[in-house]
Amino acid sequence: MEICYGINEVEQVAKQLIEHAKTKTLLFYGGMGVGKTTLIKTIVRILGSDDDVNSPTFSIINEYKLKDEKIYHFDLYRINNLEDAYNFGIDDYLDSEYWKLIEWPEKIDSILYDDFDRIEIKLDTVNNRILSLNKIETTQ
Repeated sequence: MEICYGINEVEQVAKQLIEHAKTKTLLFYGGMGVGKTTLIKTIVRILGSDDDVNSPTFSIINEYKLKDEKIYHFDLYRINNLEDAYNFGIDDYLDSEYWKLIEWPEKIDSILYDDFDRIEIKLDTVNNRILSLNKIETTQ
């Protein structure tokens, strides 16, 4: 699936992502400033959380509550290696049944064993976003 959208269309895009995602693990690839966190904030709200959503750049992970489950929002930009990820318990989070929304997942590509949805966001020449969504099935 590929979508071209402006920043004022984020809500519609978030709804489409939730509808078309095949897993609860969404990996967000894209450069700095393409709108990953903005899209994630909208997804969290649409999923039903009333929590204040902000970028976990410094905390690395934020947890948001839903009625019967949780959402884990990761920003892995500041980790240097897999050891940093293991130190905050990334493997326990990845094994959970809850929603996992991960920014900068390329930092942990080598430990992503379960199926996930890969979301790539790029900016075009007029500052529209081009988003592609693909389900990735991995083998252990």
